[in-house]
Amino acid sequence: MKFDSDILIVGGGLNGPALALALGDTGFSVTVVDALPKGARGEEAFDGRGYALALASQRLLKAIGVWSRVGKNAQPLLDIRISDGRAGEGPGPFVLEFDHAEIDEGPMGYMVEDRFLSRALLDATEAHPKVTLIDGDTVVAQDIGPASVTLTLDSGKTLTGRMVVGCDGRRSGTCERAGIGRSGHDYGQTSLVCAIDHELPHGGAAHQFFMPPGPLAILPLPGNQSSIVWTESHAEAARIHALDDEGYLAELRPRFGSFLGEISLAGKRFTYPLNLTVANAFVADRLALVGDAAHGMHPIAGQGLNAGLKDVGALAEVLTEAKRRGEDYGRIDVLERYQQWRRFDVAQMVAATGATNRLFSNDNPLLRTARDIGLGLVNAMPGLRRNFIREAAGLTGDLPKLLQGRQI
Repeated sequence: MKFDSDILIVGGGLNGPALALALGDTGFSVTVVDALPKGARGEEAFDGRGYALALASQRLLKAIGVWSRVGKNAQPLLDIRISDGRAGEGPGPFVLEFDHAEIDEGPMGYMVEDRFLSRALLDATEAHPKVTLIDGDTVVAQDIGPASVTLTLDSGKTLTGRMVVGCDGRRSGTCERAGIGRSGHDYGQTSLVCAIDHELPHGGAAHQFFMPPGPLAILPLPGNQSSIVWTESHAEAARIHALDDEGYLAELRPRFGSFLGEISLAGKRFTYPLNLTVANAFVADRLALVGDAAHGMHPIAGQGLNAGLKDVGALAEVLTEAKRRGEDYGRIDVLERYQQWRRFDVAQMVAATGATNRLFSNDNPLLRTARDIGLGLVNAMPGLRRNFIREAAGLTGDLPKLLQGRQI
Protein backbone atom coordinates (compact mmCIF):
# COMPACT_ATOMS: atom_id res chain seq x y z
CA MET A 1 0.00 0.00 0.00
CA LYS A 2 1.28 3.48 -0.87
CA PHE A 3 1.33 5.94 2.03
CA ASP A 4 1.26 9.72 1.84
CA SER A 5 3.36 9.76 5.02
CA ASP A 6 4.47 7.38 7.71
CA ILE A 7 2.67 9.40 10.38
CA LEU A 8 -0.30 11.76 10.13
CA ILE A 9 -0.61 14.47 12.79
CA VAL A 10 -3.90 16.29 13.37
CA GLY A 11 -3.33 19.72 14.92
CA GLY A 12 -0.96 22.53 13.99
CA GLY A 13 -0.76 24.40 17.29
CA LEU A 14 2.40 23.74 19.32
CA ASN A 15 2.64 20.03 20.11
CA GLY A 16 1.80 18.91 16.58
CA PRO A 17 4.65 20.75 14.83
CA ALA A 18 7.07 19.87 17.67
CA LEU A 19 6.26 16.18 17.25
CA ALA A 20 6.56 16.43 13.47
CA LEU A 21 10.05 17.93 13.79
CA ALA A 22 11.16 15.33 16.35
CA LEU A 23 9.94 12.48 14.13
CA GLY A 24 11.24 14.03 10.93
CA ASP A 25 14.71 14.27 12.47
CA THR A 26 14.75 10.48 12.97
CA GLY A 27 13.68 9.69 9.41
CA PHE A 28 9.89 9.46 9.54
CA SER A 29 7.86 11.19 6.85
CA VAL A 30 5.13 13.25 8.51
CA THR A 31 2.07 15.21 7.42
CA VAL A 32 0.58 17.84 9.74
CA VAL A 33 -3.03 18.95 9.21
CA ASP A 34 -3.66 22.42 10.64
CA ALA A 35 -7.23 23.74 10.75
CA LEU A 36 -6.04 27.35 10.72
CA PRO A 37 -4.90 28.95 7.44
CA LYS A 38 -1.28 29.85 6.88
CA GLY A 39 -0.41 33.14 8.56
CA ALA A 40 -3.10 32.84 11.26
CA ARG A 41 -0.55 31.76 13.86
CA GLY A 42 2.35 33.82 15.13
CA GLU A 43 1.03 37.27 14.27
CA GLU A 44 3.51 40.06 14.83
CA ALA A 45 1.26 42.13 17.10
CA PHE A 46 1.96 41.75 20.82
CA ASP A 47 -1.01 40.30 22.70
CA GLY A 48 0.64 39.23 25.95
CA ARG A 49 -0.04 35.51 25.78
CA GLY A 50 2.97 33.48 26.77
CA TYR A 51 4.19 30.12 28.04
CA ALA A 52 6.35 29.28 31.03
CA LEU A 53 8.66 26.69 29.50
CA ALA A 54 10.49 24.48 31.97
CA LEU A 55 14.21 24.01 31.32
CA ALA A 56 13.54 20.46 30.10
CA SER A 57 11.07 21.80 27.51
CA GLN A 58 13.63 24.36 26.35
CA ARG A 59 16.09 21.50 25.86
CA LEU A 60 13.61 19.69 23.64
CA LEU A 61 13.04 22.81 21.54
CA LYS A 62 16.78 23.19 21.19
CA ALA A 63 17.19 19.53 20.18
CA ILE A 64 14.59 19.85 17.39
CA GLY A 65 16.12 23.07 16.06
CA VAL A 66 13.50 25.57 17.22
CA TRP A 67 15.16 27.32 20.15
CA SER A 68 17.58 29.25 17.92
CA ARG A 69 14.50 30.92 16.39
CA VAL A 70 12.94 32.03 19.69
CA GLY A 71 15.74 32.26 22.26
CA LYS A 72 16.50 35.91 21.57
CA ASN A 73 12.90 36.79 22.50
CA ALA A 74 12.77 34.64 25.66
CA GLN A 75 12.90 35.81 29.26
CA PRO A 76 14.86 33.52 31.64
CA LEU A 77 13.00 32.51 34.80
CA LEU A 78 15.51 33.16 37.57
CA ASP A 79 13.26 33.08 40.64
CA ILE A 80 9.82 31.76 41.55
CA ARG A 81 8.14 33.27 44.62
CA ILE A 82 5.07 31.60 46.09
CA SER A 83 2.89 33.30 48.69
CA ASP A 84 -0.59 33.22 50.18
CA GLY A 85 -2.90 36.10 51.07
CA ARG A 86 -5.95 38.18 50.25
CA ALA A 87 -6.60 40.92 47.71
CA GLY A 88 -5.58 44.31 49.10
CA GLU A 89 -3.75 42.82 52.07
CA GLY A 90 -0.60 41.58 50.33
CA PRO A 91 1.12 38.24 50.92
CA GLY A 92 1.17 36.42 54.22
CA PRO A 93 4.21 36.22 56.51
CA PHE A 94 5.82 33.23 54.75
CA VAL A 95 7.09 33.22 51.17
CA LEU A 96 8.55 30.18 49.44
CA GLU A 97 11.31 31.23 47.06
CA PHE A 98 12.99 29.13 44.38
CA ASP A 99 16.29 30.62 43.18
CA HIS A 100 17.85 29.20 40.01
CA ALA A 101 21.31 29.67 41.57
CA GLU A 102 20.59 26.68 43.82
CA ILE A 103 20.88 24.25 40.89
CA ASP A 104 23.75 23.85 38.44
CA GLU A 105 21.79 23.73 35.20
CA GLY A 106 20.97 27.45 34.86
CA PRO A 107 17.57 29.18 34.67
CA MET A 108 14.60 27.06 35.77
CA GLY A 109 12.89 27.89 32.51
CA TYR A 110 11.93 30.65 30.10
CA MET A 111 8.90 32.77 29.30
CA VAL A 112 8.18 32.82 25.58
CA GLU A 113 5.35 34.69 23.90
CA ASP A 114 2.88 32.64 21.90
CA ARG A 115 3.44 34.70 18.75
CA PHE A 116 7.16 33.84 18.67
CA LEU A 117 6.87 30.17 19.59
CA SER A 118 3.98 29.41 17.21
CA ARG A 119 5.73 31.10 14.31
CA ALA A 120 9.08 29.42 15.02
CA LEU A 121 7.52 25.96 15.13
CA LEU A 122 5.58 26.47 11.90
CA ASP A 123 8.58 27.99 10.09
CA ALA A 124 10.76 25.05 11.12
CA THR A 125 8.03 22.62 10.06
CA GLU A 126 7.69 24.20 6.64
CA ALA A 127 11.47 24.09 6.16
CA HIS A 128 11.88 20.43 7.17
CA PRO A 129 12.35 18.06 4.21
CA LYS A 130 10.49 15.18 5.88
CA VAL A 131 7.44 17.21 6.96
CA THR A 132 4.44 18.28 4.88
CA LEU A 133 2.08 20.93 6.25
CA ILE A 134 -1.55 21.15 5.11
CA ASP A 135 -3.19 24.29 6.48
CA GLY A 136 -6.71 25.67 6.41
CA ASP A 137 -8.27 22.20 6.30
CA THR A 138 -9.90 19.94 8.89
CA VAL A 139 -10.30 16.20 9.35
CA VAL A 140 -13.90 15.06 9.01
CA ALA A 141 -13.40 11.28 9.09
CA GLN A 142 -10.76 8.72 10.01
CA ASP A 143 -10.69 5.08 9.02
CA ILE A 144 -8.30 2.84 10.91
CA GLY A 145 -7.53 -0.46 9.22
CA PRO A 146 -5.29 -3.37 10.21
CA ALA A 147 -2.17 -1.79 8.69
CA SER A 148 -3.03 1.81 7.85
CA VAL A 149 -5.01 4.94 8.65
CA THR A 150 -6.97 7.03 6.16
CA LEU A 151 -8.04 10.58 6.97
CA THR A 152 -10.68 12.43 4.97
CA LEU A 153 -10.39 16.22 5.00
CA ASP A 154 -13.13 18.79 4.66
CA SER A 155 -11.69 19.74 1.26
CA GLY A 156 -12.31 16.18 0.03
CA LYS A 157 -8.64 15.25 0.06
CA THR A 158 -7.67 11.91 1.63
CA LEU A 159 -4.40 11.07 3.39
CA THR A 160 -3.02 7.64 4.23
CA GLY A 161 -0.40 6.76 6.80
CA ARG A 162 0.73 3.99 9.09
CA MET A 163 -0.71 5.77 12.14
CA VAL A 164 -2.35 9.02 13.28
CA VAL A 165 -1.54 11.27 16.24
CA GLY A 166 -4.15 13.60 17.69
CA CYS A 167 -2.66 16.94 18.78
CA ASP A 168 -6.00 18.67 18.36
CA GLY A 169 -6.76 19.96 21.85
CA ARG A 170 -9.21 19.29 24.65
CA ARG A 171 -12.10 18.72 22.26
CA SER A 172 -10.03 16.35 20.16
CA GLY A 173 -11.89 15.09 17.12
CA THR A 174 -9.23 12.38 16.76
CA CYS A 175 -10.09 11.11 20.24
CA GLU A 176 -13.85 11.33 19.65
CA ARG A 177 -13.74 9.58 16.25
CA ALA A 178 -11.75 6.74 17.82
CA GLY A 179 -14.52 6.24 20.41
CA ILE A 180 -12.24 7.05 23.34
CA GLY A 181 -14.20 8.54 26.23
CA ARG A 182 -13.05 11.34 28.52
CA SER A 183 -13.24 11.93 32.26
CA GLY A 184 -13.09 15.19 34.17
CA HIS A 185 -14.98 18.03 35.77
CA ASP A 186 -15.39 21.79 35.82
CA TYR A 187 -13.16 23.59 38.34
CA GLY A 188 -15.74 26.39 38.73
CA GLN A 189 -13.03 28.90 37.82
CA THR A 190 -12.04 31.05 34.86
CA SER A 191 -8.58 32.44 34.15
CA LEU A 192 -8.29 36.08 33.12
CA VAL A 193 -5.17 36.48 30.97
CA CYS A 194 -3.49 39.73 29.96
CA ALA A 195 -0.13 41.48 29.88
CA ILE A 196 0.94 44.56 31.76
CA ASP A 197 3.61 47.21 31.54
CA HIS A 198 5.14 48.04 34.91
CA GLU A 199 7.35 50.83 36.18
CA LEU A 200 10.05 48.73 37.90
CA PRO A 201 12.10 45.80 36.56
CA HIS A 202 10.94 42.29 37.49
CA GLY A 203 14.45 40.80 37.70
CA GLY A 204 13.33 37.60 35.99
CA ALA A 205 11.14 36.62 38.95
CA ALA A 206 7.81 34.83 38.57
CA HIS A 207 5.21 35.19 41.33
CA GLN A 208 2.38 32.85 42.30
CA PHE A 209 0.06 34.62 44.75
CA PHE A 210 -2.67 32.37 46.13
CA MET A 211 -5.93 34.08 47.06
CA PRO A 212 -9.22 32.49 48.20
CA PRO A 213 -10.93 32.62 44.77
CA GLY A 214 -7.83 31.32 42.94
CA PRO A 215 -4.19 32.09 42.17
CA LEU A 216 -2.66 35.12 40.49
CA ALA A 217 0.44 34.29 38.43
CA ILE A 218 2.76 37.14 37.42
CA LEU A 219 5.17 35.87 34.77
CA PRO A 220 8.09 37.99 33.53
CA LEU A 221 8.40 38.94 29.87
CA PRO A 222 11.35 40.76 28.26
CA GLY A 223 11.66 44.38 29.39
CA ASN A 224 9.33 45.86 31.98
CA GLN A 225 6.40 43.66 31.03
CA SER A 226 4.73 40.65 32.62
CA SER A 227 2.06 38.17 31.63
CA ILE A 228 -0.85 37.80 34.06
CA VAL A 229 -2.89 34.64 34.66
CA TRP A 230 -5.54 35.58 37.22
CA THR A 231 -8.13 33.03 38.38
CA GLU A 232 -11.59 33.84 39.73
CA SER A 233 -14.97 32.13 39.91
CA HIS A 234 -16.82 31.97 36.58
CA ALA A 235 -19.26 34.72 37.57
CA GLU A 236 -16.63 37.06 39.00
CA ALA A 237 -14.34 36.57 36.01
CA ALA A 238 -17.20 37.38 33.63
CA ARG A 239 -17.98 40.55 35.60
CA ILE A 240 -14.35 41.71 35.60
CA HIS A 241 -13.79 40.88 31.94
CA ALA A 242 -16.85 42.98 30.99
CA LEU A 243 -15.31 46.10 32.56
CA ASP A 244 -13.45 48.70 30.52
CA ASP A 245 -9.67 48.80 30.81
CA GLU A 246 -9.64 51.25 33.73
CA GLY A 247 -12.21 49.21 35.62
CA TYR A 248 -10.22 46.04 34.92
CA LEU A 249 -7.03 47.64 36.27
CA ALA A 250 -8.92 48.89 39.33
CA GLU A 251 -9.77 45.25 40.11
CA LEU A 252 -6.26 44.00 39.37
CA ARG A 253 -4.24 46.58 41.35
CA PRO A 254 -5.25 45.51 44.91
CA ARG A 255 -4.52 41.89 43.97
CA PHE A 256 -1.24 42.74 42.22
CA GLY A 257 0.17 45.16 44.77
CA SER A 258 2.74 47.91 44.23
CA PHE A 259 6.04 45.98 44.21
CA LEU A 260 6.57 46.69 40.49
CA GLY A 261 5.39 50.31 40.66
CA GLU A 262 2.64 51.67 38.45
CA ILE A 263 1.02 49.18 36.07
CA SER A 264 -0.96 49.54 32.83
CA LEU A 265 -2.49 47.12 30.35
CA ALA A 266 -0.49 46.00 27.32
CA GLY A 267 -2.13 44.01 24.54
CA LYS A 268 -5.45 42.19 24.59
CA ARG A 269 -7.43 40.59 27.39
CA PHE A 270 -8.54 36.94 27.31
CA THR A 271 -10.59 34.53 29.42
CA TYR A 272 -10.25 30.74 29.66
CA PRO A 273 -12.80 28.64 31.59
CA LEU A 274 -10.95 25.95 33.54
CA ASN A 275 -11.84 22.29 33.50
CA LEU A 276 -10.15 18.93 33.86
CA THR A 277 -10.46 16.56 30.90
CA VAL A 278 -8.42 13.37 30.56
CA ALA A 279 -8.81 10.78 27.81
CA ASN A 280 -9.65 7.33 29.17
CA ALA A 281 -6.88 5.95 26.96
CA PHE A 282 -3.96 7.76 25.35
CA VAL A 283 -3.63 5.18 22.55
CA ALA A 284 -5.62 2.84 20.33
CA ASP A 285 -4.51 0.69 17.43
CA ARG A 286 -2.58 3.00 15.04
CA LEU A 287 -3.56 6.07 17.08
CA ALA A 288 -1.99 8.13 19.86
CA LEU A 289 -3.06 11.30 21.69
CA VAL A 290 -0.66 14.05 22.73
CA GLY A 291 -0.97 17.18 24.86
CA ASP A 292 -4.43 18.53 25.64
CA ALA A 293 -5.97 15.87 23.39
CA ALA A 294 -4.80 13.38 26.05
CA HIS A 295 -4.97 15.54 29.19
CA GLY A 296 -6.11 19.07 29.97
CA MET A 297 -5.51 20.12 33.57
CA HIS A 298 -5.55 23.16 35.85
CA PRO A 299 -2.90 25.77 34.88
CA ILE A 300 -1.96 26.32 38.54
CA ALA A 301 1.59 25.01 38.03
CA GLY A 302 1.95 26.07 34.40
CA GLN A 303 2.38 22.47 33.28
CA GLY A 304 0.02 22.33 30.28
CA LEU A 305 2.53 22.85 27.46
CA ASN A 306 5.35 21.27 29.45
CA ALA A 307 3.31 18.09 29.90
CA GLY A 308 2.52 18.10 26.17
CA LEU A 309 6.18 18.40 25.25
CA LYS A 310 6.95 15.46 27.55
CA ASP A 311 4.39 13.53 25.50
CA VAL A 312 6.15 14.65 22.32
CA GLY A 313 9.54 13.44 23.58
CA ALA A 314 8.19 10.13 24.87
CA LEU A 315 6.15 9.26 21.76
CA ALA A 316 8.96 10.23 19.37
CA GLU A 317 11.37 8.04 21.34
CA VAL A 318 9.02 5.04 21.47
CA LEU A 319 8.23 5.20 17.74
CA THR A 320 11.86 5.74 16.69
CA GLU A 321 13.18 2.86 18.78
CA ALA A 322 10.41 0.56 17.51
CA LYS A 323 11.20 1.47 13.90
CA ARG A 324 14.91 0.79 14.43
CA ARG A 325 14.07 -2.66 15.78
CA GLY A 326 11.98 -3.36 12.70
CA GLU A 327 8.68 -3.38 14.58
CA ASP A 328 5.35 -2.18 13.19
CA TYR A 329 5.33 1.03 15.24
CA GLY A 330 1.60 1.64 14.72
CA ARG A 331 0.55 -1.52 16.56
CA ILE A 332 -1.22 -1.12 19.86
CA ASP A 333 1.40 -3.14 21.77
CA VAL A 334 4.09 -0.63 20.69
CA LEU A 335 1.93 2.42 21.42
CA GLU A 336 1.08 1.11 24.87
CA ARG A 337 4.75 1.70 25.80
CA TYR A 338 4.09 5.41 25.29
CA GLN A 339 0.89 5.25 27.33
CA GLN A 340 2.62 3.39 30.15
CA TRP A 341 5.43 5.95 30.17
CA ARG A 342 3.18 9.00 30.34
CA ARG A 343 0.03 7.86 32.12
CA PHE A 344 1.41 7.73 35.68
CA ASP A 345 3.16 11.10 35.38
CA VAL A 346 -0.04 12.70 34.07
CA ALA A 347 -2.08 11.13 36.89
CA GLN A 348 0.37 12.57 39.42
CA MET A 349 0.15 16.05 37.88
CA VAL A 350 -3.65 15.95 37.76
CA ALA A 351 -3.79 14.93 41.42
CA ALA A 352 -1.18 17.50 42.49
CA THR A 353 -2.71 20.45 40.62
CA GLY A 354 -6.21 19.59 41.84
CA ALA A 355 -5.08 19.18 45.45
CA THR A 356 -3.07 22.42 45.38
CA ASN A 357 -6.03 24.32 43.95
CA ARG A 358 -8.35 22.94 46.65
CA LEU A 359 -5.83 23.62 49.41
CA PHE A 360 -5.14 27.24 48.45
CA SER A 361 -8.39 28.39 46.78
CA ASN A 362 -10.34 28.87 50.01
CA ASP A 363 -10.39 31.15 53.06
CA ASN A 364 -10.52 28.51 55.78
CA PRO A 365 -8.44 29.95 58.67
CA LEU A 366 -7.10 26.54 59.77
CA LEU A 367 -5.98 25.67 56.24
CA ARG A 368 -4.53 29.15 55.82
CA THR A 369 -2.40 28.69 58.92
CA ALA A 370 -1.31 25.20 57.88
CA ARG A 371 -0.30 26.19 54.36
CA ASP A 372 1.55 29.32 55.53
CA ILE A 373 3.53 27.21 57.98
CA GLY A 374 4.14 24.67 55.21
CA LEU A 375 5.52 27.34 52.86
CA GLY A 376 7.81 28.57 55.61
CA LEU A 377 9.06 25.07 56.48
CA VAL A 378 9.87 24.17 52.87
CA ASN A 379 11.66 27.50 52.42
CA ALA A 380 13.80 26.72 55.50
CA MET A 381 14.89 23.29 54.21
CA PRO A 382 17.51 23.70 51.43
CA GLY A 383 17.52 20.05 50.34
CA LEU A 384 13.74 19.86 49.98
CA ARG A 385 13.66 23.27 48.34
CA ARG A 386 16.22 22.16 45.73
CA ASN A 387 14.06 19.13 44.94
CA PHE A 388 11.13 21.46 44.27
CA ILE A 389 13.35 23.68 42.10
CA ARG A 390 14.40 20.68 39.99
CA GLU A 391 10.75 19.67 39.73
CA ALA A 392 9.82 23.17 38.53
CA ALA A 393 12.62 22.97 35.94
CA GLY A 394 11.21 19.67 34.66
CA LEU A 395 14.39 17.78 35.53
CA THR A 396 12.90 14.97 37.64
CA GLY A 397 11.36 11.63 36.72
CA ASP A 398 11.93 9.36 33.73
CA LEU A 399 12.70 12.02 31.13
CA PRO A 400 12.68 11.33 27.38
CA LYS A 401 16.06 11.88 25.71
CA LEU A 402 14.94 15.07 23.94
CA LEU A 403 14.08 16.67 27.29
CA GLN A 404 17.55 15.78 28.50
CA GLY A 405 18.94 17.69 25.52
CA ARG A 406 20.01 14.47 23.76
CA GLN A 407 19.12 13.19 20.32
CA ILE A 408 17.03 10.04 20.02
